[in-house]
Amino acid sequence: MIGKLMTQRWMHVALLFILLIFAVFHSDSNARWRQEMQYFVFDELNRMYPREKSDELIIVNIDDDSLLELGQWPWPRTILAKMVDNLSALGAKAIVFDGVLAEPDRTSPKLIAQSLQVNDGSLDLGQVIGNLENLPDHDALFAESVKESERFVSAFTWGSYSAEMQKSRPRIKQALLAKRAEKTALLENVLRFESTANFLPQIEKAAAGNGSFMATPDPDGVLRTTSLIFTDGKQLYPSLSLEAIRVAGGKPWRSILVTPSDRGEESSLIDTALRIHFDDYAIPIEADGIVNVYYRRFDERGDDYLSAYKVIDEAFHDDISALVKDRIVLIGASAEGLKDLRSTALEAFQPGVEIHANVIEQIIQNKYLLRPDITKGAEAFFIFLFGGLMILLAPFINVLVLSILCGGLVFGAFSGTAYAYQEYGLLFDPFYPSLSVGLILIVSVFMTYLRVESEKRQVRSAFGLYISPDFMKELTSNPDKLQLGGEIRDLSVMFTDIRSFTTISEGLSPQELIQLMNDFLTPMSDLVMQNRGTIDKYMGDAMMAFWNAPLDDAEHEYHACKTALSMQAALDPINEVIKEKASGTGKKPVLLQAGIGINTGPCAVGNMGSRQRFAYSTLGDAVNLASRLEGQTKNYGVSILIGETTYNNVPQLASLEMDLIKVKGKEKAERIFALLAGEEVASTDAFKILKAQHEIMITSYRTGAFEEALEAIKECRKQELFDLDFAYDMYESRIEELLKNPPEHWDGVYVATSK
Repeated sequence: MIGKLMTQRWMHVALLFILLIFAVFHSDSNARWRQEMQYFVFDELNRMYPREKSDELIIVNIDDDSLLELGQWPWPRTILAKMVDNLSALGAKAIVFDGVLAEPDRTSPKLIAQSLQVNDGSLDLGQVIGNLENLPDHDALFAESVKESERFVSAFTWGSYSAEMQKSRPRIKQALLAKRAEKTALLENVLRFESTANFLPQIEKAAAGNGSFMATPDPDGVLRTTSLIFTDGKQLYPSLSLEAIRVAGGKPWRSILVTPSDRGEESSLIDTALRIHFDDYAIPIEADGIVNVYYRRFDERGDDYLSAYKVIDEAFHDDISALVKDRIVLIGASAEGLKDLRSTALEAFQPGVEIHANVIEQIIQNKYLLRPDITKGAEAFFIFLFGGLMILLAPFINVLVLSILCGGLVFGAFSGTAYAYQEYGLLFDPFYPSLSVGLILIVSVFMTYLRVESEKRQVRSAFGLYISPDFMKELTSNPDKLQLGGEIRDLSVMFTDIRSFTTISEGLSPQELIQLMNDFLTPMSDLVMQNRGTIDKYMGDAMMAFWNAPLDDAEHEYHACKTALSMQAALDPINEVIKEKASGTGKKPVLLQAGIGINTGPCAVGNMGSRQRFAYSTLGDAVNLASRLEGQTKNYGVSILIGETTYNNVPQLASLEMDLIKVKGKEKAERIFALLAGEEVASTDAFKILKAQHEIMITSYRTGAFEEALEAIKECRKQELFDLDFAYDMYESRIEELLKNPPEHWDGVYVATSK
């Protein structure tokens, strides 16, 4: 196979175009290896060209310093209420809480009162408990602060799937509106949840916005995209980032519309499927509601973060006022044990709150990373155009020139990608197209070199051989015909032999003997070739053939058996001719009978021999067994014996198991079968009855039930469908001997002492 690929120019070109088509087809593949290439490229682009910083938001950080000042987390809701009040007073445009307060505050007076128990009378706590129960509830105080702020955004996330959770659905503060077609598509495509963990109802109700912070990373664990829209299968819900921007706009009553992108604009070719509209924003999203996150780095010790305790302590307000005023405030945590770490394109461990901050900033800046269909089409076109160019130019242009051209194309691809990323936010992948074109060039040059060198070497070595001029021309154009070597594949191998050939040949002159052999081998050979077989060799009165090489044959077992049955039928007209010739000379006709053995199994097949002379042949254990089966036909009185593998693959033919035998030269016992007729006989009731009785006989014989075996033989003889008396006589003789001399360890195996 390799020789053909290297020495035939048309195959060379065909294989390269197959490689080209494969590369084009996998340009937009969802295969893991292809996606990882894209992830690598897009992450590197984000690292090289991160998004610019914005002054539109700040992160209030529940850090270690804040825990040191205010105590362990969770803090009483009264502290959170004060934080909300202070942020509102400092002029925050929106207060976004990156977390869920789903449980009541355990420090609320009412809950403390419930935990106290009246003791045995040594201390009366009744009055204390009554006083505690009359104090304001912390969650109610926090809800009041949230309501008065009119800028607090609560959140929800994945929840455990339970009946209780199913009853509590996230509150929608402002519905996402879309026409029926778009809404139906979104309900089917966007990230879906079955249950959620929500804020306490009174706090969620008081909030100005409510959004999800659910996120699903890519298969490699890196979060590169996030959804702006979620669904429970019935309603559409906004993300936390989307709600933060809506509330910060100061017009929370404004509707949020989801519409198709305007395909009438020229820019529509580099647009996404849908857009989210509210206020002055037109956010491009894919059909599944996702956006690619355009990351920048946040400095936890710089002005991107603000310690939470400074918001609580009014002594710091003069210093932090400028950092909070007119900004979106996200409340997150970086303290040890509270961190919500995610892997992103920029950092292996990045606080989850920064994901929301990046999304909010890029929407405000109108900075998006887009991968519309045109980018995928451009990559595939690049591979097809320049890969095809490499294939066509390779035979005519110097390798060095072609390599320089390929290098220029690769440089242009990477430069164009960097420009498109910075200027338009387009995500092109130059790595895979460049790799594909380069690989096509390398394979093309390599195959050309090997093909030329192989042809020269083979033709030079062939001059010393004794061959005809015509064959020499053919070898010059196809030098692979001189190659030695082969392959392992399953073959069906046949051996045929004329019975009692020595006796027959003694009564014939050399001319008559040659004529007899020609009369026999010619129709036998025709039948082999007509049934897709390959004739290996002639050995005097014998012939060897095989199926499934060099041409593939999915039904090689059937074709070999069909050929054997046809050979038996073909002997009749040959013998009629012999009879006619004998009657004219007054001699006794010498009729031909053939024994045929067929076996299937793995064989080595290919050009075998020496450098001076070789032939296409086959070797292997399966070949040897086929030869042995041919020799055993006379011992069982049948014309055709086949191996077990062959038998298993021709259930439609009429076959009977003959024996479990160890042939000469083999240690393993083999089940052998007599092939008696074709499908038309195998489907008859008479054969089915015979086969059933015959199997009873074989089974009884193998298990040592010799008397039952003799009775089964009597039933088999009654069928008279085939002449199997020789075989049944042999079994009766064996059984009689076994009854006289019972074996100590009977396994039913017959050891053949002759070939």
